[in-house]
Order: sequence, then C-alpha cells, then structure tokens
Amino acid sequence: MMIKMLIKYNVCLCCLWISLIVCCAYSTCRANIDPGKINSLIKAIKMDSIGGQLPNLSCQQLSNQVVKVKVTLILPEKLNCDDWRITIVPAFQPTFHWAPHLTPSDNHIIAQHVFRAPMMMMSDQRKQLVIIPDVDLLNSTLARDWYMDMNAEKNQLTLGRSLAEVAEHVLFKRKPGNTYTAGKFEFGFYVLAFEDKEVGNNPFRRPLAFYWKNWGAQLFDQGEPISGNLETYVQHSYQWAFQSWVRQVWQSFEIDGKKVGAPTFIVNTTQSPNYPGKPNEREFRSIWNQAWFSSLRSASGLYRFAKRKGDQGLLEKANLTKELALSYPRKKGFFYGLIGAEMEEITVNGEKKLLSKGWKDYYWGNSNRNPYTWDARKSPFHLLDMSWTALLMLHWYDELERDPRLLCYAEDYAKSLLEVQSANGFFPGWLDVETLKPLAHLNDSPESALSVTFLLTLYRMTQKEEYKVAALKAMQAIMQEIIPQGRWEDFETYWSCSRVGSEDWVGKKVLRNDMYKQNNFSMFWTAEALLECYQVTKSTQYLKLGQRTLDELLMTQASWQPHFIPIKALGGFGVMNADGEWNDARQSLFAELIIRYGSALKQKEYLQRGLAALRASFVMMYCPENPDTRAQWEEAWPFFGKEDYGFMMENYGHGGETNAKGLGIGEFTIYDWGNGAAAEAYNRILDHYGADFVQGKKM
Repeated sequence: MMIKMLIKYNVCLCCLWISLIVCCAYSTCRANIDPGKINSLIKAIKMDSIGGQLPNLSCQQLSNQVVKVKVTLILPEKLNCDDWRITIVPAFQPTFHWAPHLTPSDNHIIAQHVFRAPMMMMSDQRKQLVIIPDVDLLNSTLARDWYMDMNAEKNQLTLGRSLAEVAEHVLFKRKPGNTYTAGKFEFGFYVLAFEDKEVGNNPFRRPLAFYWKNWGAQLFDQGEPISGNLETYVQHSYQWAFQSWVRQVWQSFEIDGKKVGAPTFIVNTTQSPNYPGKPNEREFRSIWNQAWFSSLRSASGLYRFAKRKGDQGLLEKANLTKELALSYPRKKGFFYGLIGAEMEEITVNGEKKLLSKGWKDYYWGNSNRNPYTWDARKSPFHLLDMSWTALLMLHWYDELERDPRLLCYAEDYAKSLLEVQSANGFFPGWLDVETLKPLAHLNDSPESALSVTFLLTLYRMTQKEEYKVAALKAMQAIMQEIIPQGRWEDFETYWSCSRVGSEDWVGKKVLRNDMYKQNNFSMFWTAEALLECYQVTKSTQYLKLGQRTLDELLMTQASWQPHFIPIKALGGFGVMNADGEWNDARQSLFAELIIRYGSALKQKEYLQRGLAALRASFVMMYCPENPDTRAQWEEAWPFFGKEDYGFMMENYGHGGETNAKGLGIGEFTIYDWGNGAAAEAYNRILDHYGADFVQGKKM
C-alpha cells in the first residue's frame, strides 16, 4: 500500500517553503524565488509518498508568472505503485474551469494519450491558475503513465502517474499494475499564474502563447510536422482517387438524363488493388454533402488544381460533382444531404460481405449522425449541412465560375432559412423531412454559427439587408448563450462515434469538471462567423471574441511531439473532450481560418499554427514522403504497396491507444474527409496566399 503524506505549501516572501504535516522534514527551493502572484493563488499542495519515501521537490522561477517544479526520488528497488499523485488546491473559488478531457467520476483520469497541449486551468474574472505537465521530462523519461485530473467540485487540480484503460468511447480510467524500476523517479510541471482583466477576457491566450513559444514554434522552425512541397501530397491524392483506385472511388451515373459523378463516401483496406481477399464495403455506398463529408468542397479543390495544371479530365470530374450538388432535390428551399445506392450482403467462404448493387436504383437521404435514426433514408434535414453546402456554392460562384444556378440554389435555401429562425435568434438543429417543423435537439446550439457565415456571405454578394439582420441576431444569441459557458454541443458531440452522455448530458455540464461535453467543430464555426461579423460591421467586439473562441479551439491542437505518438503530431487536432483522435482531418478545414486571424491580428503564432495545421493534414497519408506513417500502415496492412500511395485515414489513435506496431492506424479513407479534403485546403490556401506563404517563406 502506498502511504499518502499531506504537504501544505506556504509561500514566503522570498521562497516557496514546503511544510510536512505528517512527517519529519521540509524542503526549500533551489533558487531564490519571489513567488509573486502564486502567493495568492495556491493554498496547498498534497503529494503522495512512494514506497514510504517522500520525493524531493525543487522549483525554479522562470518569470514573475511562471514557476517550474520538479519532483525526484531515488528508488532503491523495484516497487508496485498503482497511483501516485500531486494535488494542487487554489486559494480562490474559480468560476471557470478547463481541462482537455472529461473525468466525470473519481475513477476517471486524463490519460497522456490526449496530451495534445496538456494543461488544466481554473480562473475567475481576474485570477487564473494554470498547471502544465513538463512534457520535455515526459519525453526524456519515455513515460507512459502520466495523467491529469480536474475536480471542480472539490476545487482541486491533480497530476499523477497511473496506467490507464479506455472506458467509454473515449474516456479513461485508472488501471492497476503500475510499477517503478529501481533508480531515479522524475516528474515535473509548470505553474502559470495571472491576476488581471485579461484573464476574464481570454483565459486561453497566454497559456497557448507559452506552449507555442516553448515547444510548437521550435518544432515548426525545424520543419515539423512535414516539410517540402505539399504539391507532392496533392498529386498522390488525385493519383490515388482518379487512377490507381479509380474503380473503387469514382462514381459516375445519370440523374434524370444528366451525367453526374463524385468520389464515393468511404473505402477501406479490403478494397485495395493489393488486397488478397474479397473486398467488403464498410458502409453503404453513398455521396455526401454534409458538414464533414462534402463532395462539393473536395470538388472545388479539384477544380482549382485542374485549372492550374490545365487538366481537362480532372476539371470535368469537378464539374460533374457540382452538377450532382445542383441535382439534390429541394422541399421549399430545404434539400437533402446525400445520395445512396442499394447494398446487398453476400457470404464468401462463410464470411459475410457488404457490396453495392450500383447506382441503377438510388435514393436521397440525409446524414445518419443524428439523435433520431441510423437510417439515412429516414434522417431529418440538418440545417448545419444545408448551410455548409449553400456556403460552398457561394464560394464556387464567387471564386471559381459564375454559374448562376449556384447563387439561385443558395438564395432559395436562404429564404427558407430565415423563415425558421427562432425569436431568440437561433436556427433549429433538424427539420422533419415531411412537415419541415423543427425537431427536439440542438435548437439553441452553436451550429447556428455556420448559418451566420452563410448569410453574411450572401449579404455581401447581394446587399440584401435581411440576410445581415438575421445573421447578426443569431450571432448575438451565440455570444450570450454559448461562448461564456463553453457550451460547444453539436451533432458530432453526442451522435457520432462518441455517444457517451447522449442520454443525460445534453445541455448540462458534467458537474465534477464544471464543463460541457465539447466539440471543437462548434468552436470553428463560431470563430469563423465572428470574423465574418467583424469584416462586415468593423466592430472590434467581434474580432476580440472571435480570437477568444479561436484560442479555445487551439487548445485542441497538438503543440509538441510526444514520444508515444510514432507519427508526426505538430499542428494536428483532436476532436472533443471525450474522444481520442490525433491528426483529425478537420485540421485541413481549420487551417485557413487560423491564418486569417493571424493576418487580421498581425500575430505570427497564428500564421505558424495555421500552416502547421495544413501540413498536418497530409501526415496520415500512406506515401514515401511520410516514412513514419508509412511504416505504421505497413505494420497494420502488410499488403500495401505503391498502388496505395495516397490512401489516408482521417485520424490516428481514435480508440485511445497507440503503439509502434500499427495500433491506432485505422482501416479506411474518406476522400471528402481525408486526402481530398486536405488537397482542397492546400489548393484554396495556395490560391489565396501564394506559394511562398504556403512553403513558409513569407509570413
């Protein structure tokens, strides 16, 4: 049994003293430290012993607001220690709490698997305490058992060492069986403390800047996560989709006598030309125009590339996808989000396989990532998906070609959108496909922010005041009801793969953490909408709140390179505070917005972060330019070869576990949420900012 010994930290004027309540000695700082603001923000620290021994603690003052703490102990022999921890008690009562992952019970922990920019913070309107694990020490010791925990109800921040196991998808719990070898035990963390009005305005900015300065910027300057010409990755994407895997990916058929086409929604490793067995389709064959999987978005990138290269074949494919988007049937302006093909199940050597019957009999439907049904045929209209598709139509019309049908289709939808806006400013989440009446969920959510961006874009193009009025009304609701509380709930938060809390957390905080289950997609839409509001109105309140929202989004961006992630991680994004992804495909969508804020605010950190996100968008690609990633693909799928160059999983480590033998690598590619989406982001940013900027030569 591990004997816990309580240590109370009393901060003197010149040094941080440690008084042992239970036993025999005290330790002083190794440097002459004026703790400054820390004196008023830390009440006590409680530290466990290990095998009956109390570790030594030393601290170094790095600035008036930053102290580095190190814990060491020489262990004479190997010993078992399931859980060792340090608990920090603030000396004030916080009104705001943030941690990267939810720990709804005392058994849950924030495992190091989700240490993308690991920190915890508590604050009120003027005081802020931030605890950051020493990731340099974590890497140098090759630790695999570090964790954090935040208990808002008890006003405690905890750092510790324990094995972890995946519980719900994806939360973590302590796992017994941890052991320490004889020799030096090391642990460390940073304490950041602030006390001024900036805490209330934006609690994320200074901790993020600290993290980027100390870890992210150095890696970025060294060429992380990938360097070289990104055009090579784009060429791999299109070579894979339209040549080596064309039979599996490209879909072409007719709708009412009109030829249309697009890449299929998803393919998996069993469909590789090199797979030795019978292929099996992972999901029903379909083509989507949805907030994630947008064939129109990918086609716009293909259009840019084809124009730049003078490739008429690819240009034709891009236009066929545009024609498909314009063919989606409408009901009073509202329109469907996907087209699907019938499937059949066959048995091969006793194994069931799912295969498509082809496009002879197709059907229209909507995304089945919703609270109501998994059947795409029965799924309701999702305003988020429609606003995104309509926005993409406006971008195509404005930047690529003046096809009047795009503007007409989008404005037809906009008129219907205004009719369903609530008196409180929000737009509904879902509409019944028959009655067009709002359903029960997400009728006051940050999903409305995407409709704000759409309406303001349409306003700029048409100068019709009603679009601006409706957009600003919705934005005001989000500013009042969503941002201050961190209520970042959207369809993905509860009704995708991570469904923990979908029964009883929606609209409620997890009390132990004083946080909602949060998804960074909502943060992105809101930060984008606020920047649009600023550009239309020139009111700096939108820019300031937009920066705060963007910074909250950036708390989910990897700002260092962990030793336990065997692929490049810098710049990549996680998803939410209850899932396990690294390098998620959304980073290609986020990249330009981060860059736009960098330009508006004239801050180099954002420009670097945006470019790092763009580079990270290609890290998961199977190709010679990514040797670390390629090795992981071949560990998981040894039959992969050059015909598979360009295959790209949407993220890494989704299930909460990784190793150097292919665990965490995945099995599928979603062209519109993977390689095709990354290529689109590159082509768009290249057109907007030029080759020198994309290559990091001009910032």
